[in-house]
Amino acid sequence: MIQHIVDGSAVRSRSDFYEAVAAALEFPEWFGHNLDALYDCLTDLSWLPPGEHVLVWARPDVLAQIDPAGSRAINAVLSDAVEDFTDPERAFKVVLVEP
Repeated sequence: MIQHIVDGSAVRSRSDFYEAVAAALEFPEWFGHNLDALYDCLTDLSWLPPGEHVLVWARPDVLAQIDPAGSRAINAVLSDAVEDFTDPERAFKVVLVEP
């Protein structure tokens, strides 16, 4: 299992989350920094090695307090991406770590 950590203590906007998740999961340069592009990248991950990949978002509460609508939208995309992930060589999970 490979963990990809997003430190949510510094995530104060959707843009901050896009930057953090792109770095954590080594998104390709074509990542569009929006919800649709986030979903597209999360359901692909073909640039990562085969195996189980776990996105660990520590402190998602920070964004939820500052931008509740943005947090809900990102969480919906994360949930949809996990549900729709079909790569036979990779697995994808998301773990939210609250304080």
